Amino acid sequence: MLNFKYKMVLVFRKDLKLSCGKLAVQAGHAAVLCALESKKKDKHFKRWHREGQKKVAVLCDDIEHMDFLKEMAKKRNIVAMEVTDAGLTEIAPGTKTCLGIGPGPEGIVDEITGNLSLL
Repeated sequence: MLNFKYKMVLVFRKDLKLSCGKLAVQAGHAAVLCALESKKKDKHFKRWHREGQKKVAVLCDDIEHMDFLKEMAKKRNIVAMEVTDAGLTEIAPGTKTCLGIGPGPEGIVDEITGNLSLL
């Protein structure tokens, strides 16, 4: 079993009821945004990348909950990137669908997202 020290968490809103395909695309957007921002700021990117890029998908209640998690990440100096949908398929333009948190040290990321249910 691998012992990861770094991870990224992708947080999805329960209230949106997105299809599996839409969730997958939004996860891709969030992961890329977080990885690029982390690499640019040299925030844990190299260590996370080297150990296998652990990612976990979880659920939050709604936009207010997602905003709260984003602020928690910022206070802990962890990358937090929102995905805002263009509105071409399932939801209205400008809808915030997903929040990527990290990569960061697993313990710090767990302080922010550890109580959320897995997707």
